[in-house]
Amino acid sequence: MLSKSRVKYIQSLYHKKLRDEEGCFVIEGPKITEEFLLHAPDKILSLYTVKSWLNNNEALIKRMDPSGIFLIEEAGLEKISSRNTPNQVLAIVKKKEEQHEATVPPGIFLMLDSIQDPGNFGTIVRIADWFGIGTIICNKACADLYNPKVVQSTMGSLLSVNVIYTELIDWCKQNTGIAIYAATLHGKSIYQCPPVLNGALLMGNESKGVQPELLRFCKEQLTIPGAGRAESLNAAVATGILLSHLVKTGVGYQP
Repeated sequence: MLSKSRVKYIQSLYHKKLRDEEGCFVIEGPKITEEFLLHAPDKILSLYTVKSWLNNNEALIKRMDPSGIFLIEEAGLEKISSRNTPNQVLAIVKKKEEQHEATVPPGIFLMLDSIQDPGNFGTIVRIADWFGIGTIICNKACADLYNPKVVQSTMGSLLSVNVIYTELIDWCKQNTGIAIYAATLHGKSIYQCPPVLNGALLMGNESKGVQPELLRFCKEQLTIPGAGRAESLNAAVATGILLSHLVKTGVGYQP
């Protein structure tokens, strides 16, 4: 049985201020927990699981320090979970070491301007991982990478993608040689864009798009032509479509 102080501590990690102070965050559910046990068991500080999950994952569990494993009942899991329906296992994990300087990575990378919806942000991280993009540079108005909804939406891809928070306008001023392609509603058709081997795809806020101040640093504005009546696409969906084209016509594509 978990002590009241331990329950309170875990619950506190659902708030950004406490996550920043403690340098750790919460992951929940079998899929993401298994990803961490496979690829970063040393990052797991403590793990709380029901007996059935523990019995089914004995080999994985051996990858971490047994003193950090706690067997609890469903009722105990409900107390420490952020979900309406907790899912078998929860763990406290160390955050990555924060990077204060965003250097220009090789190949294609992502820039995010005020993507505030946690689900969108996390899904974009997962999409980047799918396309082999290892770096996302975003402004501080974006959702927190360790927000529980962001973490869940990444499905473990936050292990593979380096997310760096900075002041985008200042960063662009210092990196004027970078080819930046901004997603806008009235840009050049993505299907007319030539191959891109190096540069950034810039995605804007869900409702306001890319800041005008950032657009002046962009080489090209790109859009996804549509045939229906919808005014716009979901930010994460648009990111996937754009990257599908840019990566296919650029890095590693063999027709």
